[in-house]
Amino acid sequence: MEIDANERPISIQLFDCRPDFLGEAAQIAVEQGAQTIDINMGCPVNKITKNGGGSSLLRDPDTAVAIVKAVVNAVNIPVTVKTRIGWSDDEINILDFAQRMQDAGAQMLTVHARTRAQGYNGTANWDWIRRVKEILSIPIIANGDIFSVESAVACLKQTGADGVMCSRGTLGYPFLVGEIDHFLKTGELLPSPSSIARLECAREHLQNLYLYKGERGILQARKHMTWYAKGFSGASELRTQLQEIKNVAEGVDIIDRQIELLAQTV
Repeated sequence: MEIDANERPISIQLFDCRPDFLGEAAQIAVEQGAQTIDINMGCPVNKITKNGGGSSLLRDPDTAVAIVKAVVNAVNIPVTVKTRIGWSDDEINILDFAQRMQDAGAQMLTVHARTRAQGYNGTANWDWIRRVKEILSIPIIANGDIFSVESAVACLKQTGADGVMCSRGTLGYPFLVGEIDHFLKTGELLPSPSSIARLECAREHLQNLYLYKGERGILQARKHMTWYAKGFSGASELRTQLQEIKNVAEGVDIIDRQIELLAQTV
């Protein structure tokens, strides 16, 4: 929950299945500077769902309601919920679940248009988001398969949602958020950053992960670096090298050599 002054407005997301516990956690988050609290009721990962958190709450709406009420009563800032459309194709209950979240006091709902069973596979069914938007009065944020400005615009048009959330689309491409924001405000498509610009961003990402987390940051950086290494000659070899970096200097050197090679072909 460490927050930089430049990271505002900011929401802190919490997950668990214990209402009182989450109420206390929300109070701590507010003390740390959270301006909204988001409750994760959508994570499909086993280590979260097996303990009753994340998307498993779709199967336990009474507890989900109790959680929202407890957090709303514990803090004086907006409380929001992120969830999925259901546990599986046979258990899609988002319409009733969403209504209950609103009634419990949630002030915004983000809907990832996949089931828990899908994980991140298959196609997000945006039509469920449209149906949620039609019955609720609070803002609805659409999530799932937002990988470009075009997909964001198409999703907003199909769903009538109040906004979009792009998560996996930003992996190795943090520019996506700004591109979508700029287009929605101006109607203008920004030019895509060059491969060199993306690698310069990767280098900055690596350096800052190390400054913030030390050696643990290097281990985390390995996967992040490989996400940047796409769409240019030599990308596959670069990914292999970046997956094995042992320190920040080695990573920076590998990236700089690739930037130099790309600059020679421009």
